[in-house]
Amino acid sequence: MYLRELLRLMLPRFHQHLTRLGEDGLQLLFCHRWILLCFKREFPDTEALRMWEACWAHYQTDYFHLFLCVAIIVLYGEDVTEQQLATDQMLLHFSNLSMHMNGELVLRKARSLLYQFRLLPRIPCSLHDLCKLCGPGMWDSRYIPTVECSGEHPDSQSCPYGGTSTPQPSSPSPSSTPSPSPNPTPTPPPEGKRGSKARDIFTFRKQS
Repeated sequence: MYLRELLRLMLPRFHQHLTRLGEDGLQLLFCHRWILLCFKREFPDTEALRMWEACWAHYQTDYFHLFLCVAIIVLYGEDVTEQQLATDQMLLHFSNLSMHMNGELVLRKARSLLYQFRLLPRIPCSLHDLCKLCGPGMWDSRYIPTVECSGEHPDSQSCPYGGTSTPQPSSPSPSSTPSPSPNPTPTPPPEGKRGSKARDIFTFRKQS
């Protein structure tokens, strides 16, 4: 789940392609071997070992291997969206990259993505626990992002993480529709961090 949400956040175009493929695409089958074998089939032993060490360090996140997966997709997944590859073609595409990727470049890109993640003004509540086990080192006292509710809480109407969300307007019934005022007064937009202007930066909506 974390990986899908990271892709939705950092690679929306790629995530949209997966969504169009349906459930098979969202299973991310091409990533299973990366994670199960700890990238050992994708990179030479020396490069894979450096990636293991970066994951074992637990520096600012306990899921650095997911940032490595996103980095591979960022660097080598452009053909997937350009050619609109199907699920089996996408699996073949990434399988053919085995031992042909630059591990040092992937590692640097993963660290860059982690740094960008830390600078986001808001994060979806679905990624709230991405760094739960690494203590207070993830978010320092100078910068703490706002939690944005993704709206995907089937067992609870309110966000358990205290995330904010934009309420959906309800359709009024004909009997309760008030008559229009002859001189309506425009409502000023909200100000501050929760205003509509700040919300334009990142929008997290429930996928229909």
